[in-house]
Amino acid sequence: MGSPNSADGRSAAGDPPGQPASRGADGELAAIARLARRLPPAPPDELWIGDDAAVVGGWGRLVVSTDLAVAGVHADLRLATLEDFGWKAVAAAVSDLAAMGVAPSRLVVAVAGPPDTDLDRLYDGITAAGAHHGCAVVGGDLSTAGQLVVAVTVFGGVDAAPEPVRRSGARPGDTVLVTGPLGAAAAGLRLLQAGAARTAAPAAACVEAQRRPVARIAAGIAARLAGASAMIDVSDGLAADVGHLSQASGVQVELSHLPVAPGATRGEALSGGEDYELVIAAPDPEAVVRAVVAAGERAPVVCGACRPGRPGVSLDGRPLAAEGWQHPWR
Repeated sequence: MGSPNSADGRSAAGDPPGQPASRGADGELAAIARLARRLPPAPPDELWIGDDAAVVGGWGRLVVSTDLAVAGVHADLRLATLEDFGWKAVAAAVSDLAAMGVAPSRLVVAVAGPPDTDLDRLYDGITAAGAHHGCAVVGGDLSTAGQLVVAVTVFGGVDAAPEPVRRSGARPGDTVLVTGPLGAAAAGLRLLQAGAARTAAPAAACVEAQRRPVARIAAGIAARLAGASAMIDVSDGLAADVGHLSQASGVQVELSHLPVAPGATRGEALSGGEDYELVIAAPDPEAVVRAVVAAGERAPVVCGACRPGRPGVSLDGRPLAAEGWQHPWR
């Protein structure tokens, strides 16, 4: 099985035999070569595409996350373009580092899909998202499959205190903030599915939030440096993700305010997911707000507080079910 990091095209031990390597303009090796030409060159002290593995600069603390994007699960390609699909795959992975207050630096991207997939269009979205979020594609893999799947592994790191922010650090008395209004991505999906007109605000903004989400990297880094005790990104829905933070930290979270994006419903803000805003717990919320604004980002909004007691989430004094997205594994 060949890959962008392996130019010999041989199958690994135990892999099923693939198609013979193409000597012409078609085939996996030609596709890899074409994709390699689309990507930026490595700096002199690093090795990117072209060998068995990428060699990149080190950090004091390496931070790594990986995400899968599956056509028909994470995006409906009847409603989204291949460029959108590639962008979303990268943004979702990068957002995990933003939630720890870490800047992404490098990406490894593996693609499996039908052989007639337009890889150039897919990589247009991948590379555009990488450039927007400040991280370059340095390698990956390529295979055929019955359904399009993009796996993105993102690398970043910190070389000084404070440490990356975990979701398990919240303490009773911490204030809970969110970096922006919620529900826009879910509202955008609803509009796309309905075929509704979407050329004017707020519909256009909701559709853009669904097609091209943006990870809140600068806000996450600023919050870490300002003493955030815990963070999580809103990928599965606010109710579910705040629940994850509550369980990991062993605190109750009392939400008193739900910031709803223009054009979205309250239900979409609670459980729609794919917003990639950050939920931040902090002992000094004013310091976090000042730092995030100083980083050029919009001011986070206070939405609740952490309390002692059994983990759980409430909204306006009522228990909140952990509604949101999860894959139906058995």
